Amino acid sequence: MNDAQEDDVQFEPEEELGDLGAAQAKLKKLRDELEKVKKERQEYLDGWQRCKADAINAKKDAETRAARSAELLREALVHDIIPALDGFDMAAGSEVWAEVSDGWKSGMEHVRDQLIEALRQHGIERYGKVGEMFDAKIHEAVQGVDDVPGEPNSVVRILRYGYRTKARVLRPAQVVLKSSPH
Repeated sequence: MNDAQEDDVQFEPEEELGDLGAAQAKLKKLRDELEKVKKERQEYLDGWQRCKADAINAKKDAETRAARSAELLREALVHDIIPALDGFDMAAGSEVWAEVSDGWKSGMEHVRDQLIEALRQHGIERYGKVGEMFDAKIHEAVQGVDDVPGEPNSVVRILRYGYRTKARVLRPAQVVLKSSPH
């Protein structure tokens, strides 16, 4: 027998038990030991379950942190790309644009469209349309004008497009509004 088995209770044949009192004492001792073992087993089970829950929570926390890090990295990249897109838009809106050859215009517009599509594929939407109603949550009004057609508080010109994810605005669209009548 090994050491663990020597610590276990040894069973004796009934003829060696002697009287009923000794048998009851032996039975009580066995029941007490069984309760002790059950209690230890429950403590080990509870500890194991806590460790398992802690491991599951740690995994979820790590996944959440990784997703948030990826989101922050994506947003940082967008903030780096937006000025280039603004440059394309400014060039296309300038007087010099009319003098640029059609081939260059087409190439520049194609590159701009590819950048916008790449952002879209990563969950970034470019927004802002002439005619849409002003929304302070997604627009930044830079100027109001009276002498243009349109509904009051509608966007009459886009100065800089806005960019957003499904969750939040990364940069509001800067717009010129049709002024409200006084």
